[in-house]
Amino acid sequence: MSVGYFVKETSINLWRNRLMSLAAVFTVAISLSLVGSALLIRQGVATATSEWQGNVQLLVFLQPNISKSEFKAIESELHSLSTVKSYSYVPRAQAYGDFRRLLANQPDLVNAVPESAVPTFFRVSLVNPAEAPAVGAIFKGQPGVDTVNDNFSAIHTILTISNVSQTVILGIALVLLISAAILILNVIRVAIFSRRREVAVMRLVGATNVFIQVPFMLEGMIQGLLGSLIAAGVVIGVKALISYSIQHFSIHLLDGFVLTSHDLIFTLAVVVAVGVLVGTAGSTVAVRRFLRA
Repeated sequence: MSVGYFVKETSINLWRNRLMSLAAVFTVAISLSLVGSALLIRQGVATATSEWQGNVQLLVFLQPNISKSEFKAIESELHSLSTVKSYSYVPRAQAYGDFRRLLANQPDLVNAVPESAVPTFFRVSLVNPAEAPAVGAIFKGQPGVDTVNDNFSAIHTILTISNVSQTVILGIALVLLISAAILILNVIRVAIFSRRREVAVMRLVGATNVFIQVPFMLEGMIQGLLGSLIAAGVVIGVKALISYSIQHFSIHLLDGFVLTSHDLIFTLAVVVAVGVLVGTAGSTVAVRRFLRA
């Protein structure tokens, strides 16, 4: 009986205030679409720049047929340079795993390259990142060295742009989420006010505050849930658009920008959870204020 009552009352409230409810739903949807998009960008950039995490400014790739003496000479050089803060050797199995992960957007290339063709390399961290070109020049052309990659400045630029864009997007999303919570709060207040006589009668005949609150709280939760589901659809579309752009257009900035199914599921879970939380919180505050009055 209680479940049927709650469903009926919640449906009545939503229908009576359908225009304001739609406004709340779309505000939640827009804000959470921004949140989800920012999370996708963050995860993709983290994958694309994973080789450069931990203050790594230099990658020294070794030739496949490098001899032990050449390997030791390179390692001794790294150890002796005062400009080198730290370094680590990446064996072939790990390098091949990184190769498959970073180029997951290009399955044809990944499947065509055997593990034996992937070079081993040193990850090098410098005392002063600005010295990356000078240190890289020391190893270029050295016996046993294939290539030296010192693209730290480019990676740093990508990270900076990504961080700024994420901050702006999340800032706008936060403002919209607060607006959505306030809008839901007002929708619930209007719903309670329109039924204030019924609520007063229920309190007089002994209905508990929880019994009165539940339909209105469900109303706010449903508004947040509907908005989050719309946002989830937008996030799926953004992910599909990014994947399509990577596969069909040569965009250098998107090289290594990999979004896995795990990343998508995590983002969708966050979006839905935040939507339900915002809707429930807004309605809870509105009902409690009214019942205290």
